[in-house]
This record gives sequence, structure tokens and C-alpha cells, in this order.
Amino acid sequence: MKSSHDLSNRTLADAWADLKAHADAGIPLQADAYRLAFADPEFLLRRETRGIRFQLEMLKPDLEQQAQGVTNTIVVFGSARFASPEEAQRRLAAARQGNDPHALAKAERDVCNSQHYELARQFGRIIAEHSARLPQEERLYVCTGGGPGIMEAANRGAHEAGALNVGLNIALPHEQSGNPYISPSLCFKFHYFALRKMHFMMRAKALVAFPGGFGTLDELFEILTLVQTGKSEPVPVVLHGSVFWKRLIDFNLLVEEGMIASEDLALFSFVDTPQEAWETIQRFYQLEEGAT
Repeated sequence: MKSSHDLSNRTLADAWADLKAHADAGIPLQADAYRLAFADPEFLLRRETRGIRFQLEMLKPDLEQQAQGVTNTIVVFGSARFASPEEAQRRLAAARQGNDPHALAKAERDVCNSQHYELARQFGRIIAEHSARLPQEERLYVCTGGGPGIMEAANRGAHEAGALNVGLNIALPHEQSGNPYISPSLCFKFHYFALRKMHFMMRAKALVAFPGGFGTLDELFEILTLVQTGKSEPVPVVLHGSVFWKRLIDFNLLVEEGMIASEDLALFSFVDTPQEAWETIQRFYQLEEGAT
């Protein structure tokens, strides 16, 4: 049986041939009144067709994940700037050869922070190895924002355990491409942050946030708000690295000032090891090891 997107289908063949011929020849496409609407990129990129683009960004990753049996994910967030231990050591060795104290200090900080990369890598492996023992429909898949740093580490851990894993990348002014450990058939690129965030939550059974910057905080508080307001089903939200998170945010102050309720503090947990993070998720769902 042919797939529903088989481009040999005669209803699509002419439009596809037109687009491919231009691409192969390096000829820029110009708006053409006679071109089929869905085969006219300039038309699809107009302001008035933004709603169509929203729908496409919603549908493409959804349909592809459905087709590959990805129904339950563990979403991992964290800084894109953390290097792997091996890369951090390489940078440190290079900095020691120079005469720049600022470069040396940065390289030493990179080595310290590379522990977060390694811990995220271990967590990705834990999820993948647990899921490998389960039926297809019960497996949990690592899902990240698809970039470097913590995202790469979690994808890498799952990849090294032989598991499919998901990357939801975002087009940025400074080009960010998918990291090399994402399963190629599950590496998606988004234009709209809103649609990307929606895809994070659509299949998420848990969120694990490692130390990170504005992007990590944005994604963390988006999910906390959705759960707090009942717009999303409760999921375990795990903050990995208790010293970092407690130093960064004084959640108790929010309670003392009446800005959140004391019970809102139960929406998230602090942990310091990948195993603790996994055990927190297991307790939330009352899982036995080897079951979902």
C-alpha cells in the first residue's frame, strides 16, 4: 500500500515536478497565477496565509510521529551552551596554550558545566533502556528542542542506547540546526515558537529541566502555567540541579507574597541525579520498573 504522501500520485506529480525542476536548476520561483496554490511558495509565505502555515506546522510533526508510533515523550530542556566533557576539556587545553585570562576562565567554567551535559546524557539513556523492554505502544521517547548542549546530550543518550528520539528545532536568526543524535525521521524544524511549544506538550508525560537560560525558563514556566491553570493534564515537572534552581528562583517568595498558592510548590520537584529524575516520574505514575 502506498503512503498517503506518495509524490508519484498523479494528482501531485505535476506540481512536484514544477517545484523540483526549479530547485534542481537553481531557478528562483516567482509568483504564478496559474500555479496550483499549494505549489506556490510565494503565496504560502504571504501574511494572509499565516493561518495555513500554522496548520502545516501543527500537522507535519503530528502525522510523522503518529506514523512512527511516538505517542509518549519525556521532554528535556536545558542550556544550549553546555559543552560535552570531551569538548570542554579540548577548549580548556586550547585556552591554556594562550595568554587570555578571560578565555581561560570561560574554558574552566565550561569544564565545570559539562557535568550537566553528562547527566542529561545519562538520563536520556535511562529512558531509552527502560522503554526498550516495553511494547511499542507503551514506550517513552526522549524529546528535546533539537539543538546543542543539554538537548544534544539527552538525544545522544537515547541514540547511544539504540532508541528513536525526537528533536523539535526552531529556525533562529543565528542558524541552529538539529544535533547529530536526533533520529533523522523525527527531526523537525519550526518557524513558530507557539506551535513548537504545543508539540512539546502534546505527547509529554514529564518535563525534566536542566539548568538553562531564557529559553529554558520560558518553556518551564509555560508548562507550569498550563498545569497550574488546568489547561493541561498534570505531568511531573522535574528541576534537575537543585542548587542552581533554588539559587535562581526563590519560589517560596512567591508564596509569601501571595503570588502563588502554597500547593503550587507541589507542581515541581528538585533532583540532583538522573536516577532521581526517573524515580520521580515513576512515583508520579505509580510505575513498577519495567512497566508503564
